[in-house]
Amino acid sequence: MRRHRNVKIVATLGPASSSKEMIRALHEAGADVFRLNMSHGSHEDVAARHRFIREVEAELGSPIGILADLQGPKLRVGVFGGEGAFDLEEGQPFRLDLDPAPGDAKRVQLPHKEIFDALRPGASLLVNDGKIRLKVQDCGPDHANCTVTVGGTISNRKGVNVPDVVLPLAALSEKDRKDLEFVCELGVDWLALSFVQRAADVEEARKLAKGRAAILSKIEKPAAVDAFDGILAVSDGIMVARGDLGVELPVQAVPPIQKRLIRKCRAAAKPVIVATQMLESMVESPVPTRAEVSDVAHAIYEGSDAIMLSAESASGRYPIEAVRTMEAVAGSVETDPTYVQIIEASRTVSRKTVADGIVAAAREIAEATDVKAIACFSESGTTALLVARERPRVPIIALTSLESTARRLCLTWGTNCAIVAPVDRFKKAVLAAIHVAVEQGFAAETDRIVVTAGVPFNTPGSTNILRVAPCQERLVYEGEPE
Repeated sequence: MRRHRNVKIVATLGPASSSKEMIRALHEAGADVFRLNMSHGSHEDVAARHRFIREVEAELGSPIGILADLQGPKLRVGVFGGEGAFDLEEGQPFRLDLDPAPGDAKRVQLPHKEIFDALRPGASLLVNDGKIRLKVQDCGPDHANCTVTVGGTISNRKGVNVPDVVLPLAALSEKDRKDLEFVCELGVDWLALSFVQRAADVEEARKLAKGRAAILSKIEKPAAVDAFDGILAVSDGIMVARGDLGVELPVQAVPPIQKRLIRKCRAAAKPVIVATQMLESMVESPVPTRAEVSDVAHAIYEGSDAIMLSAESASGRYPIEAVRTMEAVAGSVETDPTYVQIIEASRTVSRKTVADGIVAAAREIAEATDVKAIACFSESGTTALLVARERPRVPIIALTSLESTARRLCLTWGTNCAIVAPVDRFKKAVLAAIHVAVEQGFAAETDRIVVTAGVPFNTPGSTNILRVAPCQERLVYEGEPE
């Protein structure tokens, strides 16, 4: 299904969107990638949703990406006595410890020894998405005596964030390891890794994935922001997960961080998703707020590869309307002349390799002439990523013989993926590109397209040839070109 926009839409599946009919409707409304949230639902639920996506993909003949989002370690307080909740007041002392006895207004269990090993006096702990804030006065290997700096009601098993220290915790819990193996065997295209603090967390996940899925790192902790360059270098993609990031950092710090991370991802030719509460009001309302529309538009103006719906499509009352809203906002932004100016002004010049020069030349030719599209042959997806980094004004057609590559590229800005038969000569590549361009409406037989490829074929990173091809060269096809 050809999209008349460049930014991609990721929709999370859940109770409101688990049927095959709803998944098809969401894809037809504009969803390019579906997110399977491993924090909710059984493996049977996940397998059913995966099967429905692949059935819709086969019926529509349209590659669809699947992103499995691993839960990551969850840090929570223990349980309380009485009615299970107590009010904490600003300035009062409060103790966290390893004692499993029910908590009260003075203390509660924090069953994570690793946190106590890392805490230092002056560190902050945030409870219940930051609604309660504690400051550590003194601590030891089994306790932390704190002062309440922001009061509120604390109750059973509320989440805890520790923004000031790098915790000696692996990004993958035992549950995550089981989930990772399950979804990789199932055949997902992307793995989203939660609780990333350092590059080593990503490398561990990559070893376990064994090439079966691309690794996308979620940036949701201050430590990940500080170590971002190293994390980006070993990741295949990035998610700016603004939920926990907005809890652990001052909220006003998140927008500039988002902008900075998007630009770094683009310079590295790696896809980046902006996520969390983009159209939050549409969980209950059929229309978004003006602020939410501006938030979505801002992410598109910045050049993000994809924008994501979470609860809006997973459990909200209006999942299809939420996707259509994102589609409409994208259409409005990308036809704005200011959008083109911003995207081109933020382009990073990279001429380190022959491939860099080829894709830059393809973009310049397309913008200086009446070329209708840039077609690139890419078995690994690398060439398509490099072309997308250039953010050309014409459509990108990514041609590959591998379903896995086409599905992963569904997350990449501006790419229209087509699965074609393997080719061994550049002439065949040109003819196949012309066929796809004409058949899918990117060009007419009187138009021209730019074709890039690497010779010899099937060698990752070998892009070394470019041709401006008249579509009149198109042959009469009996299947694939001869």
